[in-house]
Amino acid sequence: MARRRKMYRFEQNKEAYNVIERGKPLYTTIKGHWLTDYFKNDNPIVVELGCGRGEYTVGLATAYPDRNFIGVDIKGDRIARGSQAALEAGLSNVAFLRTDVNYLLEFFDEEEVDEVWITFPDPQPRDKQEKHRLTYSSFLTLYRSILKNEGVLHLKTDHAPFFEYSLQSLPDNGFTIVASTTDLYQSPLNDIHLGIKTKYEAMFYAKGFSINYLQSRKGDQ
Repeated sequence: MARRRKMYRFEQNKEAYNVIERGKPLYTTIKGHWLTDYFKNDNPIVVELGCGRGEYTVGLATAYPDRNFIGVDIKGDRIARGSQAALEAGLSNVAFLRTDVNYLLEFFDEEEVDEVWITFPDPQPRDKQEKHRLTYSSFLTLYRSILKNEGVLHLKTDHAPFFEYSLQSLPDNGFTIVASTTDLYQSPLNDIHLGIKTKYEAMFYAKGFSINYLQSRKGDQ
């Protein structure tokens, strides 16, 4: 049954214009052309990395119709849910890109993106997993490349050690921390996320975990 559901979602992705994946024309030509070839406007581009089911991508796109949102994830069955939710809501400012975060430079030109969101990534807690953390230096180099000057990077996580690691890693790799909190829902920064919760965020919060959040900008002070 689970396999049948996955196959159905893969078929949905093939038919959905808002999913860009291998085998579709835009997959190899979209780099540097998101505004002209997909969104067909001049609005800012916001990218969510590891978007999962797209709750955040779709939620932000609903709240900000004057911005363009791209959810990135390697799992096709997950992004199919976000894709279908966006289509059902009639959102034309949403796209989903099926790829691994390691290959961002194949799909985004230098300084093509205005904001990046990283929402509840796998914290990769073991020391030997450090290079797989989405705030490791090699990943931050990718984000700096695609972000515009003073572009914004947001991070949300329930994992305190990963958050502390990120608070150090970002300034060490060309980002300035603008704001941060270890308890988002009790912070004045709470308004930034508009009450939108991913599946895992809702689970962690219900279990009593505090939500950590930081906002940073490309460039040193």
